[in-house]
Amino acid sequence: MAEINTQAGSTHKKVGRRSKKLSTRVDMTPMVDLGFLLITFFILTTTWSKAHVTKLIMPADGPASTIGNNAALTIVPIAGNKLFYYHGELSEALRNGSYGTTGYGLNNGIGDIIRGKQIAMDHSYKGGRKELMLLIKPSPEATYGNLVSLLDETQINAVSRYAIVDLTKEEKKDIFSKIL
Repeated sequence: MAEINTQAGSTHKKVGRRSKKLSTRVDMTPMVDLGFLLITFFILTTTWSKAHVTKLIMPADGPASTIGNNAALTIVPIAGNKLFYYHGELSEALRNGSYGTTGYGLNNGIGDIIRGKQIAMDHSYKGGRKELMLLIKPSPEATYGNLVSLLDETQINAVSRYAIVDLTKEEKKDIFSKIL
């Protein structure tokens, strides 16, 4: 609190009346205590955001399901934050030229490829974009961050059917022969 200190009067009498000099001293201790109490209150009462966990649904045991070539889009994360993608089956895609490389960027990135495939399926496929099957086949050179970015793209573009599949040696050989 604020406090005013007064000087004791002198014993010598002087001519004329002098005004007393007052000194003020502000004690900041209660203000600091109040600040820490407020900081503590707001930290403890703030709602912290909780981590959102993506559900990973593993297929049941049984026979493998078949996918139409027009409904499949395969994405292979490779080194250097690049992605190799192809439509349908790899051998047919390499023969027809329906493959390419891209990145994670906003313009001409993998999001544009997925949205383009969804639009094409809306126009030509019986089930529309709901029937799109996105196959993610990470290469050994890909990082965990690449896989997480791809899973984020599936959520952003509302791809409901996707799977993480191992890349075979033949596929790896064919893909890297086209990239290099």
